[in-house]
Amino acid sequence: MDFTNSSCGESDHRQIEENKPLLGEMSAPEGGKMGAVPCRRAVVHFNGMRYKLLQEGDIQVCVIRHPRTFLSKILTSKFLRRWEPHHLTLADNSLTSATPTGYMEDSMPYSAIEDVQLLSWENAPKYCLQLTFPGGTVLLQAANSYLRDQWFHSLQWKKKIYKYKKVLSNPNRWEVVLKEIRSLVDMALTSPLQDDSIHQAPLEIVSKLLSESINLTTQEHESIIVAIAPLLENNHPPPDLCEFFCKHCRERPRSMVVIEVFTPVVQRILKHNMDFGKCPRLRLFTQEYILALNELNAGMEVVKKFIHSMHGPTANCPHPRVLPNLVAVCLAAIYSCYEEFINSRDNSPSLKEIRNGCQQQCDRKPNIPLRLLHTNPDLVSQEVTSADSRHKTVIVTSNEVHVEVERNNTVNQKLKANTGNDSEPNLIDCLLISPACSTMSIELSPQAERVLECYVEILKILSDYDDWRPALASLLQPIPFPKEALAHETFTKELKYVIQRFAEDPRQEVHSCLLSVRAGKDGWFQLYSPGGVACDDDGELFASMVHILMGSCYKTKKFLLSLAENKLGPCMLLALRGNQTMVEILCLMLEYNIIENNDTQLQIISTLESTDVGKRMYEQLCDRQRELKELVSGLSFQSVYNGGT
Repeated sequence: MDFTNSSCGESDHRQIEENKPLLGEMSAPEGGKMGAVPCRRAVVHFNGMRYKLLQEGDIQVCVIRHPRTFLSKILTSKFLRRWEPHHLTLADNSLTSATPTGYMEDSMPYSAIEDVQLLSWENAPKYCLQLTFPGGTVLLQAANSYLRDQWFHSLQWKKKIYKYKKVLSNPNRWEVVLKEIRSLVDMALTSPLQDDSIHQAPLEIVSKLLSESINLTTQEHESIIVAIAPLLENNHPPPDLCEFFCKHCRERPRSMVVIEVFTPVVQRILKHNMDFGKCPRLRLFTQEYILALNELNAGMEVVKKFIHSMHGPTANCPHPRVLPNLVAVCLAAIYSCYEEFINSRDNSPSLKEIRNGCQQQCDRKPNIPLRLLHTNPDLVSQEVTSADSRHKTVIVTSNEVHVEVERNNTVNQKLKANTGNDSEPNLIDCLLISPACSTMSIELSPQAERVLECYVEILKILSDYDDWRPALASLLQPIPFPKEALAHETFTKELKYVIQRFAEDPRQEVHSCLLSVRAGKDGWFQLYSPGGVACDDDGELFASMVHILMGSCYKTKKFLLSLAENKLGPCMLLALRGNQTMVEILCLMLEYNIIENNDTQLQIISTLESTDVGKRMYEQLCDRQRELKELVSGLSFQSVYNGGT
């Protein structure tokens, strides 16, 4: 039978080269000289009718066998030809029917299909599609031209994807593999089909190829990354591909591929990702990418420019997901710095154990066999007894982290009495309330120190943006860091800048996040106040926080009462140094009768009279109270006089 090929007028393909090259020419900056990576890719786009990728559908089927005898010619003539309705499914490997009878009794593997064509012939049914296979032809008849073209492009796509899976599953020569990858990418970019799998399927094929090929050179790595770069412009990389990208960032942080190819990918992740919990490798890739930027000569300046590009030049960032995603990456990276220490049961006692002082190092068995646990008997047996406290010191040493913990049993009992139940204590309370009686110092490995420095610096940069500061303060209000990080002097010292920015912000939605998220839990205000483990400035930040809180809606008796119960000593000390905010606090405590103990009242008065500003404000308080007393006395006398008359 005479068949003629027809061109699909609705499927015009046109190649458009991008004005700006994806990558510039690059050479390896270290080690042996590496050949130039193909840096310019012609990005091809389809311009024409669009179709949805078919997975299944109803269609008419007719099979024509190749006539070899006169009888077979008669049987295959158009007068004896019959059509069968079938519901066909385009599976990954073959074309199958929901009713395996007649022509489609057996599935038709894509490997057996030699060609797929649109065709028309004289006096023949319209909207036909021809599938050529050894020994015959399968005709598919659709209801209209659009459905015919949809079947045509879907069958072609399935057949080609199946071919590329087979070819790239057994790589022999990497020159051929790279050529096939480029051809696969171009096919995906020029396809008239619209479906998530059109770009994801090639990425998954390449991802599987890379996961199974471990002996690739640096040049081959970068060539593959450049080849698949056009597909990553509008798609997240699959998990295995993220792992490959992470490895490249760690091994070649100064590669131009990291800058020019990974940057738009990470930008898209930060703008569009909704939940790193569902795709943790995307977060890990973003984390490794930022660390790679930090390894460049400019270092943190490059990271700062990247964050500025994510925020945009306007006053308000147009992408609401950028900040939460950046904070999630920072928190995960900071947690990773202390992860080995946290996961070690011997080095990381529970909060209740710290509170009750019942941790027995000798009874513990390390979870990690390689971790060593040493206890100094001299330090354990040493007891320093005073009127208020009794100290015990335990030293725990690991291969990366050295911790010295000094506990105060009296403070622990006081905390237990305050809580009134057996629930776990506050995080800050467990981190040893007074530095004078309790200290904890942590030393991280050099690599962990670099990671910590990088991501704390990013939190500082985020806090500098006015539009991001309210959301950042809200995200950090329930303290999201592990207690080991809060006990690390380097970490709390660097994070102090962020807390200072919150304390300086006049908006209540920002500085109110310095307080705890709910009653019974401590927040940044307690952590950075005198006596807290993070306080290293003799209360300057504490005074700033009190000043901003008292200036808004926290000038209440309840707030003053909490200060009198917990921070009266630091307030008096700062007032002696002439801090006007603390002087006002002490005057308010006297004015509102917060202090009931007479001796404490005399100490406050003595403190106020020790400085000029305190003496002046105390005299003003006395004048107000005297005037109020005279006014009350006058009103009482007038009331008595009027009653008598």
